[in-house]
Parts: sequence; C-alpha cells; structure tokens
Amino acid sequence: QVQLVESGGGLVQAGGSLRLSCAASRTISSITFMGWYRQAPGKQRELVAQITSAGYTVYADSVKGRFTISKDIGGNTLYLQMNSLKPEDTAVYYCRARTPADYWGQGTQVTVSS
Repeated sequence: QVQLVESGGGLVQAGGSLRLSCAASRTISSITFMGWYRQAPGKQRELVAQITSAGYTVYADSVKGRFTISKDIGGNTLYLQMNSLKPEDTAVYYCRARTPADYWGQGTQVTVSS
C-alpha cells in the first residue's frame, strides 16, 4: 500500500513557476512508474509526465521543455518543476504510483492567471 500526498499548488501569473511535491508513505525508488496527471474542468484526466524506476521520463507534448519530473533517489518524494506556466496549465494535478497496483493522491490545484 502507498499513500500519496501532493503539495505546492497555488495561484501564479502566466510565465511564472511552481514546484509540486508528492510525498509517498514509502521509498519510491523501486516503484515501477510514478507520474503526474492533471484534470481541468470539463476535461478528462491526462498524463503530464512519468518517470520509471530506472529514471526514464515521458512528457506530454504540451509541457515538453517547460516541465521537469524528478524524484529523490532513495527517498520518498516525487517532484514536478513547472516553468513558463500558461493559463491552459490550470488544473488539479494528481500524483500516481503503479507498483503495479494503482495509487493516486488527492490532488493539488494549480491556477495560472493571464
């Protein structure tokens, strides 16, 4: 079992930056996949970025070059550094872990004003 708690969301102006954190209840180095997803009002939840236990990363086209996913090596925290934020990045951001059992956090709101 893995509990996930996100933090770091908030209100920021377009062009600004935020860093999201996801604290897990156990070390995450061996978790097969960890990722960040987001869901905007009226839209489906979508993948933002994913990192494997080996450190391979995948990004949605819409965030490539602006967002960076990383994790504490040997620790229990997943991060999402978000730069050059746009209004269309506004959403609730969720942390996900697949062990392969599937775990989700409760989400953190990110609002980008124009």
